Amino acid sequence: MRILVIEDHQDIAASIYDYLEELGYVMDAAGDGVTGLHLAVANNYDVIILDLGLPGIDGIDLCRRLRQDAKSTTPVLMLTARDSLESKLAGFDSGADDYLVKPFALQELAARVKVLTERVTRAPASRLQVGDLTLDAEAHEVRRAGQRIELNPTAFRLLTYLMQNTHRLVKRDELENAVWNDDPPDSDALRTHLSNLRQAVDKPFAHPLLHTVRGFGYRLTEHADD
Repeated sequence: MRILVIEDHQDIAASIYDYLEELGYVMDAAGDGVTGLHLAVANNYDVIILDLGLPGIDGIDLCRRLRQDAKSTTPVLMLTARDSLESKLAGFDSGADDYLVKPFALQELAARVKVLTERVTRAPASRLQVGDLTLDAEAHEVRRAGQRIELNPTAFRLLTYLMQNTHRLVKRDELENAVWNDDPPDSDALRTHLSNLRQAVDKPFAHPLLHTVRGFGYRLTEHADD
C-alpha cells in the first residue's frame, strides 16, 4: 500500500511517515500544496493524508482539484487543527473521505488509513442499475441517462450500497456502518455526503431517485411511493 502525506509541519509529517512506514506502507511526502498536488496526480496512491492548512494551495482547494480536475478517486484523510463544524463540512464538500483533528494519536490515524484502504478493495460483484442510473464497479463508473457522473470514493460506496438495496428502506445507522464500519467521522458526515450525492445523481435530471423518509432512512428508487 502506498501513502502520500501532504503536511507542512515537519515534525508531524515525519511522525506520520515513520509510524506508517514501520507498519509496512510505502510512503511519499510533500510539504506544500503545489508539490502535493503534483505527486497526487502523477502517481497512484491508496490513501492521501492531507493537511487543511498548506502553503501554496490549501487542503480544501487541493482536494477539490483532485476530484474535479484530475478526476481522482483516491481516498483522502484530511488533517486539521480546526475543530469547527464549518471546517469539517467544507472538507467533506471538497471531496475528503475522512477527517481527523489535531492533535491526534498515531494509532488512530493508522486505524483510519487501514479502513480507507479496505474500503477501496471491497468492490461490488456486479453492474447495478436503477432506472436510467447505472454503476459499473470494475470500471468505477457511474452514468445516468448516458451522462457520466464523477463521484468521490465515499459517494461511490454510498451509491453502491443504496443500489444494492433498492428493494427496501435503508436506515441511517445501517448506511453509516456500510461506509464507515463502526467509526463514522461525526453526525454530519452522512448528511453531507448524501447531499453531495443528490447534487450529482439527481439535480441535473428531471426526477429524483434518492429519497429520504424522514425519521426512518433512505431509499434509491424510481418510484418514491413504492
